[in-house]
Amino acid sequence: MGRVGNYAAIVVGVWLAAAAAASARAADPSFQKWLEDLWPQAQSLGISRGTFDAATRGVEPDLTLPDLDLPGREGAPPRGQAEFVQTPADYIKEANFSYLAGQGKKLAAEHARTHAAIEQQSGVPGNILLAIWGRETAFGGYKLPKNAITVLATQGYYGRRKGFFRQELLYALKMLEEGHVKLADMRSSWGGAMGLTQFLPSEFYKYAVDFDGDGKKDIWKSVPDALASAAQQLVNKGWQPGLRWAYEVRAPANVDCTMGVPEVTKPIGEWLRSGFVPVRGQKLSAAEQAQPASLLQPEGIYGPSFLTTKNYFVIKEYNFSDLYVLFVGHLSDRMKSPLPFATPWSASTQLRTADVEAMQQGLTRIGLYKDKIDGKAGMLTRAALGAYQKSAGLKVDCWPSGEVLRSINAAR
Repeated sequence: MGRVGNYAAIVVGVWLAAAAAASARAADPSFQKWLEDLWPQAQSLGISRGTFDAATRGVEPDLTLPDLDLPGREGAPPRGQAEFVQTPADYIKEANFSYLAGQGKKLAAEHARTHAAIEQQSGVPGNILLAIWGRETAFGGYKLPKNAITVLATQGYYGRRKGFFRQELLYALKMLEEGHVKLADMRSSWGGAMGLTQFLPSEFYKYAVDFDGDGKKDIWKSVPDALASAAQQLVNKGWQPGLRWAYEVRAPANVDCTMGVPEVTKPIGEWLRSGFVPVRGQKLSAAEQAQPASLLQPEGIYGPSFLTTKNYFVIKEYNFSDLYVLFVGHLSDRMKSPLPFATPWSASTQLRTADVEAMQQGLTRIGLYKDKIDGKAGMLTRAALGAYQKSAGLKVDCWPSGEVLRSINAAR
C-alpha cells in the first residue's frame, strides 16, 4: 500500500482526548467550502448529487490525524506512521509474532484451497498474503477506527500530500456510487486505507479482484477477494515467484554500513565471499547465490543484518517501510518455523521526527543527502549519516543519535 497500515498506536492517548475536544473549535471555516468545491469533479466521475451529499454531510476535519500541515497550531498531532517513529525493538515484538503466527497457521489450513489457487494464478505464496493480512488488521480482529471520508477529506485539506488525498477522496466517493461498499462500512486507518488488507481507493480500482466469483470485489469481508487483491498488487509491482524476500546474515566486523542502500546490489554469493554469513548455518543453493541482493541494516551496525532480494522491495511498495517489510517477511516465515531472528534487536532509542528532519537538513546542506526531508530514518538517511560519520572521524554506525545530530549542527 506504499504508505499506510495499522497506525492507531502512534497517537498518544492523553493528547488525543484533548485534541479531539478542540478539533471542532480549531476547524478552518473554509473546509466546508473546499469540500463543496469538489462537486464538479465528482460529478465528472459519475458520482450523483445524492451520493456526494450523503457522504459529505456533516463531515468535519479530524485534527487528531498525524501528518497534517498545521503551522502555528499548538498541540499539533505527531507526524509519521508507527513504522517510522518506533525503534525496531518496539515495532517487531516477539509476542506479536507468536500470537499472529499461531493464528496464521490456523487460517492457512482453513483457506488452504484458496491459497493454493491464488499462488497458482499469481505466484505469491499464501503465507506472504496471510502475513500482510495479519500485519494490516490482525486477520480482521483489528477494527479500523476512522471514517474513511473524514480521513481523506482531512488529509486532502490539511495534509502534507493534499493533491494525492484529494484524488483518493474522489475515488472513495466513486466506490460509494458504484455500490462497492456502504458508507457505514467505509472504515479506514488514519491514512484512508480500507479492508482486510488495507487498500487505498485508487488501489482498489487498480488491483481489487473478485476471487470468490460472487460478482463483487469485496476486500472488506471476503477473505478470497482480499488476499487475491493483495496478490494482484504484489504481482503488478514485480513479484518474482519462488524468490525469498530476504536472508538474515551475520555481517563481518568491518562492515561498511553505508553500503546499505538499494543502489548497491550484488549477487548473494558475492556478499558471502566478502564475509557475510547466513545465520544458523543455512546453506544457499547456487541459484540462490546468483540472485542479486542489497544489504539492509535497520539499526545500522546494531541488531540483525539482511540481504534483501527483489521481492523485499516489492513488499516495500505495498507499504514503504523497512520495518513493515521485516514484520511481514518474518511473520510469513514464522508460520513455517518457530525460530525468531537469530540476532536480537538492540536497545537503541529513536530520535524525534523533528530531530531526524534537522539531521536530514544538515546532511543536505553539506551535500551528503538528496532525498526527502521527512523525519524518517530510512535507508538513504542512514547511509548519508554513515558517510558523515566517516568524514567527521566519528564511529561509523549509521544510526541517528543525539550526539551525531549535535555534531552535524556544529558543522555549519
